[in-house]
Amino acid sequence: MNENYDIVVLGGGIGGYTAAVRAAQLGMKVAIVEKDKLGGTCLHRGCIPSKSLLRSAEVFALMKQSEQYGVAAAAPTLDFAKVRERKQRIVEQLAKGLEYLMKKNKIDVVRGSGRIVGPSIFSPKSGAVAVEKEDGDVVTVAGDRLIIATGSRPRALPGLDVDGEKILTSEDALQLEELPKSVLIIGGGVIGVEWASMLNDFGVNVTVVEAEKHLAPQEDGDISRELERLFKKRGIRFLTEARLLADTVSREVGQVSVEVVHKDKQMRLAADIMLVSVGRQPVVENIGLENTGVKVERGAIKVNEFMQTAESHIYAVGDVIGGLQLAHVAAHEGIVAVEHIAGLRPQPIVPHRVPRCIYSRPEIASIGLTEQRAKELGHDVKIGKFPFRALGKALVHGEADGFAKVIADKKTDDLLGVHMIGPHVTDYISEAALAQIVDATPWEVGMAIHPHPTLSEALGNAMLAVDGKAIDI
Repeated sequence: MNENYDIVVLGGGIGGYTAAVRAAQLGMKVAIVEKDKLGGTCLHRGCIPSKSLLRSAEVFALMKQSEQYGVAAAAPTLDFAKVRERKQRIVEQLAKGLEYLMKKNKIDVVRGSGRIVGPSIFSPKSGAVAVEKEDGDVVTVAGDRLIIATGSRPRALPGLDVDGEKILTSEDALQLEELPKSVLIIGGGVIGVEWASMLNDFGVNVTVVEAEKHLAPQEDGDISRELERLFKKRGIRFLTEARLLADTVSREVGQVSVEVVHKDKQMRLAADIMLVSVGRQPVVENIGLENTGVKVERGAIKVNEFMQTAESHIYAVGDVIGGLQLAHVAAHEGIVAVEHIAGLRPQPIVPHRVPRCIYSRPEIASIGLTEQRAKELGHDVKIGKFPFRALGKALVHGEADGFAKVIADKKTDDLLGVHMIGPHVTDYISEAALAQIVDATPWEVGMAIHPHPTLSEALGNAMLAVDGKAIDI
């Protein structure tokens, strides 16, 4: 059976299904081709399951400190099987919601492995998708437009063979049935930091190896240094500016080890397991790109500001195009692509207006330029900082570490960047995102009345502190 659609989406992750829903809202006939499960990496192997584990870890850590809240309890014990059950229950609930969303919007979901084929009687343009189903049957799904949303997979390190048992990716780690006693995490970026925080809270001995100067190297320097201070306080060991010697990996009974060069000294590190978290790479192989004029640069599909590839009827969104590999970015890219197809003239995504979040303990949230980058671009900056320890709500909450930092231009008063590390900062970074959209100055954001006592007061005060007007410090 062969079908013809207005839009065919290859890949049912957050970028793909968001594009499909928006297209359906605009009255288009839409199909999603998905070989696995709707929701993709974010729902099944990334964002949602990892955040569920992080929450369980946070609760476990909190319970061990319950006496400081006046709540006496026996020493808490961890039932990791129930932690995993809760994680899976959340994933399944959201997955059912996605299936309902497809039915509600009359979107056809074609299950199977899709591959772009050349022009056919169903589509005069190259872009029809041949879908091989589990039973071996092949159907052709074609449309006037094609959106590629095949996502990404964990990036590998040359010479370091991931076996899923002793050397794992973050996707492998989500399937662990038992916690290790120790872990060696290779990579101190977003994924590495989140796993280091989580496993440490679960009671695992954690060592992080990072090649850059700081953990979370993409963040503002003040944020990275505060994260390192708090990780050190928690007993998380980390080696920065460290070089891994992949050819020295040794798998032994119950252990894996590797040699690392740190500060001109070579040492061997060992742990029960090794977790490789050095980023993700776009999935561009085996999807039929050779049958199109789509261009791939540095391993990612090249698109314009409207997600359009070198072939005008083919678009691509999400991790497969590289750039900011974030779930909320993929979703927005899907909307931009569909609205461009519909002739609605959507606003292109501006990278420095995209919020970035790390769900460790403490959380990190940022948007815009770091202080260093702002200065490199020639801005004469002024800085406002406000510590959480000055907030009543932070003290009541029991998490008073961290701060909010605001960067502005002295001459224009433009808001250049906002960087926060502390309790629940991922929940209110959106205020800074809105401020950038409406071109608000720090003074204007600071003059908005922030309710007391709340954690959001940190951001309001940091905005006022840019001009020395913060009241509480």
